[in-house]
Parts: sequence; structure tokens; C-alpha cells
Amino acid sequence: MKDIKLNDGHIISPIGFGTYKAIEVEGIESVQRALQSGYRLLDTASRYQNEEAVGKGIKLSGIPRENIFVSTKVWRENLGYKETKEAFETSRKKLDLDHVDLYLIHWPANFKNFGQNWKKANADTWRAMEDLQAEGKIKSIGVSNFWEEHIDALLETARVVPAINQIEFHPGYWQPELKRYCMDRNIIIEAWSPLARGRVFDNRLLQSIAERHQKSISQVCLRWCLQHDTIPIPKSTTTERITDNIQIFDFELTPIEMEQINQIPKMGFSGELPNEWPDYVQ
Repeated sequence: MKDIKLNDGHIISPIGFGTYKAIEVEGIESVQRALQSGYRLLDTASRYQNEEAVGKGIKLSGIPRENIFVSTKVWRENLGYKETKEAFETSRKKLDLDHVDLYLIHWPANFKNFGQNWKKANADTWRAMEDLQAEGKIKSIGVSNFWEEHIDALLETARVVPAINQIEFHPGYWQPELKRYCMDRNIIIEAWSPLARGRVFDNRLLQSIAERHQKSISQVCLRWCLQHDTIPIPKSTTTERITDNIQIFDFELTPIEMEQINQIPKMGFSGELPNEWPDYVQ
């Protein structure tokens, strides 16, 4: 498992563990199991309402804090300079950590919801994150669900280029143009919903590729993400699946298989669009 160097020099694991919907005892236990199974990147968010559970799971795992890369996010209702600083401190306390390894803007402000002030809302939020990074409270800063126009606008005033853009990325919806845009700017893509909300399990192509490699469909999809130079963030609360999802470094998909998966028609799309949020396309 080869680590990845971000554009700010920090090192991140090539696969993460997602914690969305993992709350209370279930969240604590799943984080503990994930770390003990070999995951070193944990992804949470204030919106998930499980930062306390993630923090407790870290402590119960027995894995040294310095070996764990913890990521959380500022929610859309807390965009702005002062609001972001306050939101970060709330998250840090809930996680019970002295610093956070990666802090993301969860969703960009957009014209629909912020009017002409959308660029300023993102810029002020980013400036707060830059200052928190300079103070040593955050190691790396990034964005989530940002399209090209949101990043272009952010870079007009940013002192720091985002290290990460976490986006929906899976067979059936992988945003190749946005991926290429980010790669050209040395921004690493993290893939949320890498299993397409479970839709991948009914796909015959993925079933045949999995059989060929004697791997699970989940492993094939996560390997596909890896070979696209993205960091998949699968989530699960069951021990078997947590363990299964990280066993993706002992095989490789062929160029033909990669292209076949690339060509899968739209499948498992969440309908969540940065410029339409909070309205969703069904």
C-alpha cells in the first residue's frame, strides 16, 4: 500500500474509511475495527454528527495518533470567516484532537443559494482555513463537491491551492473532465460513494471482472478508483466488508477492463449537484 504525497508535502493513505451514517456505538466500533484492519485515513464531517464517535474509536483502536490521518468538513451553513473558525473548533473538540489532518469545505456556496456573494462566502471560508493551517491546527486543507468554476473562483484569492477535492466518483458516474482539471492542478481526488450506493453489485460486467480476478465486486470498484489515481473512501459497519474493502493491493485491472468500467452507463448517481444544492435531481 503506497502512500500519496499531497501538493503541500503531507502524506495520505491511498484508501480511506468513510463514516457517514455511522453514529454512536456503531460508529465507535466501526472506526476501531477499521483502524485495526489497516486503514489509516478516516473521513468524517460535522454534518455526519459522529465526530465524537470517531474520536472515541481512534482512542480505543490502540493505533498511535501520529499514524492516523483524520479528515472532517465544515458544513454549508457555517461558511464565512468567523463561522468557519468556530465550526472547526467545535469539530476539533468533538474529535478530542489537538489538530486535524485535513479540513474540507463540504459543499461550495453557489449563486442559487448565496446570490452574488457566493464567491465571497467560499473565499472567506478558505481564508479562515488557510489561517488555521498557518496556526498549525490543520495540516492540509481542501474542498468537497467543487466543480471547475468553484475552484477557479477560489483560486482568484487563495494563498493555498486545495490539496484535495472530494467528489462523487464511481462506476457509472466518475466526472472525468473534473478529474482531469484537478489532476492538471495537482489536486488529488477523493472518491465518495465509490460503490455507487450499492448499485454496482447488480452489474453483470463488474460481476464478470470480479470472477476473473477472484475478487469481490467491491474490490474491483475500489481498485478501479485506485488506478484512476483517486482515493476511494468506502464505508461499512460490518467487520467482513471493512476487511474486504482494503484487500485491493494484490491485483491489477487491465487497460481493457478499466475502459470497460469507464463506459458503464450512468448508474448510482446521487443526484446531488453543487450548483443546484440543496435541491436534488431525481
